[in-house]
Amino acid sequence: MDKLKFYFIQGISIFLGFTFWGAGMAKLFYEHQFFGWIGPVWLIEELAAYGLGLYGVFIAYSQIIIGYLMVTTRYKLLGSIMMIPLIGNILMVTISLNWKGTPIVLGFLMLLNLFILWQYKDYFRPLIDESTVSHSVKERAVRTTSAHLVWLAGLSLQIISIQISYINWIMACSVVIVGLFLSYLSFRIDKKSVITPKLEDTINQ
Repeated sequence: MDKLKFYFIQGISIFLGFTFWGAGMAKLFYEHQFFGWIGPVWLIEELAAYGLGLYGVFIAYSQIIIGYLMVTTRYKLLGSIMMIPLIGNILMVTISLNWKGTPIVLGFLMLLNLFILWQYKDYFRPLIDESTVSHSVKERAVRTTSAHLVWLAGLSLQIISIQISYINWIMACSVVIVGLFLSYLSFRIDKKSVITPKLEDTINQ
């Protein structure tokens, strides 16, 4: 049951991550040629008419970074926290521009995001109490510095791919895939870094 719940949460994280990461990439890719199901891809152009083009670019990059935190599932807690103001900002834009239907979709996505945050409720008590942990916190997988850096390299490739899309779309998509592969590889690096010392300790004993 716990494993089923784990995969369910991972699935929600990937869905939310792909939704916003894809939306941000589609806004910035050359001629908006990127995969995604939520829009509009022309938000920057729409906001530029009101002198808010830079704000539109800010939203796009925020979607990419926050979405990527979640689509790779490595930092889904951090991504879920950052997702709240992101959805809030987008919601205010859509309401201000009188877009129909979009606020309902965003409301549904917010509910999914809150569900993920609820799974990490044991982390929030110290923030509320403004004190050290006074209750049990669930043990979670160990993360290593080297794996963090590998994941960050994957994110960097996403940003680089945007500029490459203006030169060659296929090459840009290839860079995106390589970046995703690196970020998912970070989990294997974590496991290898944790298991190897244990084996060495056993041998030394």
